[in-house]
Amino acid sequence: MVYIGRLSKDEIIKNFAAHVSSGKVDFYTAIGFDFIMGRREGPWMWDISGEKKLINCHCNGGVFNLGHRHPAVLNVLKEALEELDIGNHHLISEQRAILADKLVELSPEEITRVVFGVGGGEAVDFAIKLARGYTGRHKIIYAKGGYHGHTGLALAAGDDHFKAPFEPLAPGFVAVPFGDADFVERAVDEKTAAVLFETIPATLGMPLPPNDFYEKVREICDRKGVLLILDEIQTGLGRTGRLWGFEHYDVVPDIFVIGKGLSGGVYPISATCYKEELDSFMCKNPFIHVSTFGGAELGCPVALKVLEIVSSETFLEHVKDVANLLGEKLESLLERYSDILVEIRQKGLFMGLKMSDVGYGPVMSIASYNNGILAVYADNDSSVLQFLPPLIIDKSEASYILERLDEAYKWAKEHPEYLELARAVVH
Repeated sequence: MVYIGRLSKDEIIKNFAAHVSSGKVDFYTAIGFDFIMGRREGPWMWDISGEKKLINCHCNGGVFNLGHRHPAVLNVLKEALEELDIGNHHLISEQRAILADKLVELSPEEITRVVFGVGGGEAVDFAIKLARGYTGRHKIIYAKGGYHGHTGLALAAGDDHFKAPFEPLAPGFVAVPFGDADFVERAVDEKTAAVLFETIPATLGMPLPPNDFYEKVREICDRKGVLLILDEIQTGLGRTGRLWGFEHYDVVPDIFVIGKGLSGGVYPISATCYKEELDSFMCKNPFIHVSTFGGAELGCPVALKVLEIVSSETFLEHVKDVANLLGEKLESLLERYSDILVEIRQKGLFMGLKMSDVGYGPVMSIASYNNGILAVYADNDSSVLQFLPPLIIDKSEASYILERLDEAYKWAKEHPEYLELARAVVH
């Protein structure tokens, strides 16, 4: 290997602490979680030392929906390198035109426009800018405990503990409880530009909205002339068993954003997709939003291949089949460990394991790690373990995950002393 293993593990940790983040190093070494990615393939990752192997059920929030180093995605990137580079964001681009056309083809018919970015936060920032620019209003309604990124406007629509150190932020952001249409009704007024929600909020612990929630929100928005923005960065691209998470709720947003998995895990790219009528603002102001690396021409063929894979009926049926298997088996864990595990929140392979105490998220993150699974608790509800296996896992790998998870719950039950320590971590 040319790039993996150039330094010893100790040297990596030392240099990372000295020049990148001593805080991360201190935290991970203190809890015995000093995993450094070395070789990675499909759903698997190996520590740089080669001594530990994990199956990735975190997937960096969906970046690795297709696993690590998917052969078809890698081949496209290699081919693109023979002809393309980043491109120039000021100019008309063949690659962005092709990718945008495909995204529009796969979106609801009302969605006809696309603006590309590098990451999800940037895509959300543009969605908010577009909503404010188009409506001439400033107020943004968002979910308390939600998460949309760490960039400027996206951060303002996030939880307090992320944004408090950086206040004052952009004004006009108002939080409401997720899933309560009555609160949305009361919050939306003549100053409101948009309502912004993650279709299912991951960092809030994957609470599933009431079945009629989005229909009610859509009606409120239409009646009051307000735009509906849905953040599909984690729920999009097949994760829920449908291409777009909002398809489960029979609603079409005015704007939706995607990222993470669009990269294929190899080239950063995101997109903000929106309805035709909203483009009147951008038509008048074609240079009002630019992104030097947004929709980089090397990344467009990668994203195109991702869309080809995840939009196929065969692929989506596979996701549903594996999700059904995991859902059935998780119910048996719910019965056996009912003192710890209290609820399975699931839409396809987008899963949150809700537990009886806020300390169990950290405990189960460590227990899972010690049993060969990478899974991380939800930051804004630490009683929930986020569970996002790659969409490409087969049934034998799903069974392996369940066996390892069973062992992790067994360990957590046998070591109650760790619960109090974990509570201290999240508080």
